[in-house]
Amino acid sequence: MSRLFKFLPHPDYAMKFSFSVVYAILASVAVNFFYEPGKIYSSGITGIAQIISTLSEAWFDVYLPVSLALLLLNVPLFLVGWFKIGHKFTIFTGITVLLTSLFMQMMPTEVLTTDPIICAIFGGAVMGAGIGYALKNGLSSGGLDFVSIAIRKKTGKTIGSISIIFNFFILLAAGMLFGWQYALYSALAIFVSGKVTDAVFTKQKKMQVTIITQHPDQVIHAIQNSLRRGITIIHEAEGAFRHDKQTVLLTVVTRFELPILRQAMREADEKAFVSIADNVQILGRFYEEEL
Repeated sequence: MSRLFKFLPHPDYAMKFSFSVVYAILASVAVNFFYEPGKIYSSGITGIAQIISTLSEAWFDVYLPVSLALLLLNVPLFLVGWFKIGHKFTIFTGITVLLTSLFMQMMPTEVLTTDPIICAIFGGAVMGAGIGYALKNGLSSGGLDFVSIAIRKKTGKTIGSISIIFNFFILLAAGMLFGWQYALYSALAIFVSGKVTDAVFTKQKKMQVTIITQHPDQVIHAIQNSLRRGITIIHEAEGAFRHDKQTVLLTVVTRFELPILRQAMREADEKAFVSIADNVQILGRFYEEEL
């Protein structure tokens, strides 16, 4: 996609804007095609906006669009993003929220099905794909994502897991106000959304890589030219079969960086033995790009 924008004055900003548009479309499809027809309440601020919209019409006979409620609720949370996460990240998230509100308002509510289970599964999958896609490309859907990212930086927990904890309280509110069956269907949607978010947002998943090679210098040079990762060197390892001398290299990368690592290994030492441990927990310093 970067080739499409490289001739523009600010290609990075143009790409970010395109990512915002993609998320806005996916979120609007999830809400207008699945959540609203199935009476499913979304995760995060979108779910709170749905609850407020429903209550305003039921209690005060005033229709407050979900899109407008979503926009108003995000305003105070922008301060959290501005001071705790990053200025550029917050600005582009603001653009994303504006686009999402606009698309939700413009896109008609299309009733594909009113089956709450189908709406929960497919709505959750579409919403989770949108959130994961936005985070993967340095954006956020706004709202509780600001809080989730700040907590992830402190604890190392995944975005999806943190969101599920927050959304438990949204489910309680939906259940007490509108009926527990809607809370249970919404719980299914939130669970699916969280799992799809974790599947798409691969930058948060850490993987320990063990490399056994006879050409450590070439391998180290290839990896560090491609990735900003530290490497631990263990000299004088010995193979049990041939008793030949090897060097063991240890490093940790994200799942997102794994294809880059594979390419570096192909260039440096195709015969090296590489073992990868999935989703390890890190205690200590681990470089992550600023959002």
